[in-house]
Amino acid sequence: MIGDIWAVMWKEWKELSQGAGRGRLGLLAFLGVFGVFMPLQMGREWVASPLVPVAAVWVSLFLVTTVVSDSFAGERERHTLETLLASRLPDWAILFGKVGAAAAYGWGLTTLGLLLSLVTINTAYRAGRALLFPTTIGLGAVVLSFLGAGLATGAGVLVSLRAASVRQAQQTMSFALMALVFGIGFGGQALPDAWKVRLAQTLAGMDTSLALLISAGVLVLLDFGLLAAAMGRFQRARLIA
Repeated sequence: MIGDIWAVMWKEWKELSQGAGRGRLGLLAFLGVFGVFMPLQMGREWVASPLVPVAAVWVSLFLVTTVVSDSFAGERERHTLETLLASRLPDWAILFGKVGAAAAYGWGLTTLGLLLSLVTINTAYRAGRALLFPTTIGLGAVVLSFLGAGLATGAGVLVSLRAASVRQAQQTMSFALMALVFGIGFGGQALPDAWKVRLAQTLAGMDTSLALLISAGVLVLLDFGLLAAAMGRFQRARLIA
C-alpha cells in the first residue's frame, strides 16, 4: 500500500525537478521575501510573533498552488493520463500519491523558509544567545503550514481533475486564491464598526495556543472535506472518457 503511494510520489517529484528551472527564480524570490525580507523588517520580534504561523499558511498555500494544477490536467495535456490509469496502481494510490507529492512540496519549502528566517534573524540580531521560535509559535507554524498545504492540494486536485488544461486549472486556482484574500480583506472592512471593535478585542485577548488550536481544527475539517470530495470525483472511467 505505502509502496504504491511512494511510487506515485516519486514520479511526481521527478517531474517537478525536471520542470523546476522554469520557476526557480520566482521561487527563490518568494522564499527570499519570507525567509529574509520579512524577518529583517520585523527584527527580533519575528521569532515571537503570532503572525509567523499565519504567514507560513499563506506561503504553503501559494507554493502548492503553483504545482498542484499539473497533477491531472498536466497528465491529460501530455497524453499520459490513460497510461497512468491503465497501470496496476489502485485508484487511491494514484490520488494519494499526487496529493502527497504536492503537499510535501509546499510544506517542505515552507519549512525551509522558516529555517532560513531563523538563520537571517540570528545573523542580523543575535546577541549572546540563539534566537529561536517559542514552542507554540514554531510548532504552530509547522503544523498550520502542513494543513494549509493540504487545503491547497485538496482544492487543486479537484480543479485539476475537471480542468481541460493546466492553464485552465492554474487560472481557476489563482482566482480562488485571490478571491480568498480579497474576501477576507473586504469582508473584514464591511463589518459594522462595533463588530470590528469586538472582534479585535476578542483576538487580542485570545491565548495564542488556543487561537492556533482552533485554526488547526478548522483546517483539518476543510482538508478532510476536500480530500473526501476528491476521492468521490476520482473515477477512472470518467477521467478516460
